[in-house]
Amino acid sequence: MRFVDTEEGRALNRDWRGQDHATNVLSFPYAGDPLVHGDLAICPAVVLREAAEQGKPVEAHFAHLVVHGMLHLQGYDHQAPSDAVKMEAREREILARLGIPDPY
Repeated sequence: MRFVDTEEGRALNRDWRGQDHATNVLSFPYAGDPLVHGDLAICPAVVLREAAEQGKPVEAHFAHLVVHGMLHLQGYDHQAPSDAVKMEAREREILARLGIPDPY
């Protein structure tokens, strides 16, 4: 996991997802290695802005995005509504175990 500034976050999002803006977390899964699933790139500036806009504790929002990114590395997705329901349920379950309230 690494933390990136908004410029690098924007470049990564543009180059890998075709979206020309910085985003909170990007997941880059690896193929083949069962012990290392991939990389996460987290943009603290976006996470801090979102936490403030959404009235969430910064630590809780960071934790949610780490869990969210890790689930992507394990094959979860939220493009289809049914997949989003499954992924969000798993996020809630993991975060609850960590004492973090429902992020949704």
